[in-house]
Amino acid sequence: MTKVYAGLGSNLGNREANLVRAIARIDACEGICVKGESCFHDTTPVGGPPQSDYLNCVIVLETEIEPQALLQEFKRIETELGRKSGVRWGPRIIDLDILLYGDRVINDHNLKIPHERMHERVFVLEPLCEISPDIRHPVLRRNISELLEELK
Repeated sequence: MTKVYAGLGSNLGNREANLVRAIARIDACEGICVKGESCFHDTTPVGGPPQSDYLNCVIVLETEIEPQALLQEFKRIETELGRKSGVRWGPRIIDLDILLYGDRVINDHNLKIPHERMHERVFVLEPLCEISPDIRHPVLRRNISELLEELK
């Protein structure tokens, strides 16, 4: 089983309920077991058009599902929960991102692991640091608490 960290965000509808439903759907997938989650964090949107604040969290899960298949599973869950395609970095009912997949580094056209901007985003690093401050970014070779401190 590989330990995976995923970021979740919502800024449309009942944001908290959207995150709770997404976590439950992820945990219900065969081959995935959610092992922990951060608190929910209210955050200001970064980039994109003017929009409402997000509610964000990070979960840790264990899985045997390969990264590309996990991405497809996340896309399926987003669609089931009502996500529609729209403006890049625009408002969304749910957003699911793979942040870290063990210590793997993947640079495919549709999947970048570690998430290519996670080290630049307080809304990712704060909840990630809450649940696993000592995990190391496999490219930058610094732990999450160090990255958060540098960003602040």
